[in-house]
Order: sequence, then structure tokens, then C-alpha cells
Amino acid sequence: MVLRLGVIGAGLKAADYAKGWAAMPDVKIVASAEVSELSRKRFADTCEVAGALRPAEYANAETMLAAMQGKMDAVYVSTPHVFHGANALAVIEAGFDLLLEKPMVTTVEEALALVEAEKRTGRTVVIAFQGGLSPLVHDTKNRARRGDFGDLVSVNASIWEGWATNYAGQWKQNPAISGGGFMFDTGAHMMNTVCVLADAEFERLSAYANNRGLAVDLATAVAARLSNGALVTFNAAGDGPPGCASAITLFYTKAIIRIDAWGAWREVTINGVAEPREENEIRDTPMQTFQAVRDGRLENPSTVANGLRFARLWDAIKESVTGDGTPVTIQAP
Repeated sequence: MVLRLGVIGAGLKAADYAKGWAAMPDVKIVASAEVSELSRKRFADTCEVAGALRPAEYANAETMLAAMQGKMDAVYVSTPHVFHGANALAVIEAGFDLLLEKPMVTTVEEALALVEAEKRTGRTVVIAFQGGLSPLVHDTKNRARRGDFGDLVSVNASIWEGWATNYAGQWKQNPAISGGGFMFDTGAHMMNTVCVLADAEFERLSAYANNRGLAVDLATAVAARLSNGALVTFNAAGDGPPGCASAITLFYTKAIIRIDAWGAWREVTINGVAEPREENEIRDTPMQTFQAVRDGRLENPSTVANGLRFARLWDAIKESVTGDGTPVTIQAP
């Protein structure tokens, strides 16, 4: 069955995904909603170059959701972070399934509203974290649950990017619409993947951040404890040379696992014996996974529930940073 897809927020991220999605035989991009006429045209051009028809264009999400009733099955939301919560609720309430770009929302309050709406409407909601959708990430979690690695002792997670230069003057560095800086943008991939793999609630943490002259954070360091007793450290550096990379190391009593924030590669060593390094293509994975979840072929690997765990972590980090590292206890759900 062909998925009739609408897009809210037809910026660079959506256009990049459209290069692959528009060429998929079981996906038809039927509409886009975007305030920028230039971005709408670029997105439609991308679809056309991929061999698809140009989607219908709308200047706002409300008009698209109303006009496309009966003509659209699902919506991909890729707007600036602070609009995710409202956009997501609008899509669900309009009766469409939802593929929501990361981060899911910006606050715990928004996360709880989305949890309630998903439960009440029965709509499919998948959060488009590459790590959350990565087969390597979820195979790692499943093997840990089976006991292959022993008990989790600690996690060390880091991520870096030339983010200060890459996004200079763009909305991602405007706190009014970004919801945060480097830690909440690129660093969100790291935090979310750790939330998935740690498989436990965060209990207490202390955090520091440095804006390095910008209006948003560029460097963030976090030390945390999980409800299972394991310890976690995060290090995010967004003012560096060109490029972007991440490494998450999970230390178990029988194994050491290294994986990146996007689930693109993994290295497993059990009792001193290293398995072959694995790599996984990730660009089209979000759409393929979304379709499998909608069709009932796959249990949702990137859920609103995990998004709520992430939101609790992020709210606690912000609170601790505001208090210059003051320890914060995170209330159990």
C-alpha cells in the first residue's frame, strides 16, 4: 500500500529526506506546509528531481491538515524545535499518523500532552531519532535485556560538531525557537540513544554549560545516576573544527559496547573477545521503520514514552545549568 505523506516544515532536513523518500515506490509525498515560499519550492523541486510529482503547497499547517482530509495518511513534522509540540498535537487531532522529527518536544508538559493524545486517539506516533530507529541500537538493547552483557555499570557519551560555525545566524542558535543550543540539537541524538540503551530512568544529575559568547549553549557536561545505580556522563562540544561525530561507550560487567549516537556503527567486545565492527545505513531508515510500525510489522522502536524520558532528562539538565551545577533529583514517573 502506498503511504500518502504530508510534510510540515519543508526546510533543509525535510528536503534531504525527500531525496530518498520521493523515490520510494510505496511513498507518495502529496503536500507540504511551509511558511517560506522559497523552501516550499526547493522541497517540490527535490521531489520532482527524484521522479515524483510536485506536492500541493500550503503556507501553514492548519490549512494543509484541513484541505488534505481523505487525501493523506500521515504527516512528517520537521519544524523548529519549539513548534514540535503544537504541530504534533494538531496532526494527531486531525486524524493523521505522525512521524515527528527530533527532539520530540521541548518540555515535560508538552511530552505529557502528546502521551495523552496518542493514547486517546490511537494514532501511530514515531519519533524520528536515527538512533531510536537504528536496528543496531535496538539489537544492543535487546541483547542487554537478555543478559548477554551482564549488568550495566556506567555510560560515557560524547558528541562534537563545528556547530557554532555551521549554524551561525540560523534559527538553531535563536533560543526563542530552538529550545536550546548544541546539546538540545545535535546533542539530542546522544541523549536519546543513551535513554534507549540505558533502559532505566534518570534519577539525579548535575550539569554545567558554556555559551562561549552565543545566546545558547555550545558546551555541556552532565554527570548523572540512573535508577538501576549505573552512572552516566555526557559531554557535548559544539564549537570545534568542521565535521560531526559521536561515541557512546557502555561498560557492562561482561562487555564493552561502543556505538555512535545515530546507530550508524557498533563495536562489541564480550569477555575480551571483539566482534566484527558493524555499520548500518540510516538515511531512509526513519521512513522504512515508520511504515513497518504503521503496518503492524514492527513494534514501535522510537516511542512517545521514550520521548517523555528524554524530556525529563532535558528539563533536569536545564534546571541544573541554571543553578550552576546544582544537583537535581528527577521525580520517578
